[in-house]
Order: sequence, then C-alpha cells, then structure tokens
Amino acid sequence: MPSLFRRKSEEPAAVAVSEPEPEVGPRGHTPSKRDLGQKTPKQVVAGRRVAEPPAANRREAAKRLREKQRVERVEAREGMANGDERYLLARDKGPVRKLVRDIVDSRRTIGTFFFGTTFLVMIVGFNRSLNSSIYAAANVLFFVMLLATAVDGFMISRTVKRLVRERFPDAKDRMGSLYLYAVMRSISFRFIRNPKPQVKVGQAI
Repeated sequence: MPSLFRRKSEEPAAVAVSEPEPEVGPRGHTPSKRDLGQKTPKQVVAGRRVAEPPAANRREAAKRLREKQRVERVEAREGMANGDERYLLARDKGPVRKLVRDIVDSRRTIGTFFFGTTFLVMIVGFNRSLNSSIYAAANVLFFVMLLATAVDGFMISRTVKRLVRERFPDAKDRMGSLYLYAVMRSISFRFIRNPKPQVKVGQAI
C-alpha cells in the first residue's frame, strides 16, 4: 500500500540560460552600432530638398504652387540668359549655335545702328515743317545704313561658314539657317541679346 506520506518527486531545477556574449574584436577595436544590434539612423543626402509639410487648406496649396512656378520661371530666365543648355530654346541649342553667337558677339556690327537710324528717319519724315533737303539727307542716310548692314551681314555669314566647317565638319545644321541666325543677332542691340554675350568685343574666337 503506498504511503500517504511519501515525499513528492522533486521537480528538476530550471537551467539558467546565459545570453551569448558579444564577440570581442581585436584589441583597440570599437564595436559599431551594427555589431551591437542597434539600427543606424538614415542620413539625409546633401542637396536633397526636405519635403514640405502638407498644406493646411486649398488656399495655402495654391499659394505654394504659385511660388514654386515663380521660382521655376526665374531659374529658367536666368538659365536662358546665361546660355544653360537646359533652358535654351530649340533655335539656340547646340555647340554650333553657340559658336555663331560668339562670332557675332566678338565684333562690332553695323546692324546695331540700323534701327537707330531708321527711328531717326521716321522722326524726320513725320515732321512736315523741315526743309526738303533734310528729307533727302535722311533718306540717303537710311539707304546707306541699309547697304552697310547688308554688307556687314554678308561678312559675318562668310566668317560663320568658315569657322563652322573648320570646327564642326560633321554638323547637320543648314548654313542658310545659321546665316539668318547670325544676321538677326547682329542687328539687335548687344544689351538685349538673349542668351547674353559670353565673349567680349574683339576677343578671338
């Protein structure tokens, strides 16, 4: 008969599990956060724009959109004026067009005085109180300037043709369009040319 006072079987003692110790590197080695199991926070890439917080309402969103568009227009205008290829019009893009602009900008062109002469002749023509000889002189001046501008444009076209063929023999641009591009730039005032002149007057090209 089993004894009622038998001692209960002893439960096995819990075995203590020790955590593995981190591996110790060579002497003088400082463990990194990755070795210690810690996550390294992501770094912000330099130059990347920080995301703006969402707009509170439609009015604020519209205001932000207008400001963004204004900044983009300013950047595009400055880039175009400075000859940045990203912002140039199709007519101004490419190394050949840049060479043509430099050819025109490196010289003084008679065409820049053509519009001034035309404006003066128009003023004289509207003034009926002047002597007829003044009208005749104004008309002669106009035709002289017109002829001089045509000759100057012809000389610029010859220079454009020679330099383009020397430096860009495989260029696909039509010479006729390059001539027109050069002449139209030559008859505009230097301070209103766009893109802005990148060379000084008299500079070798």
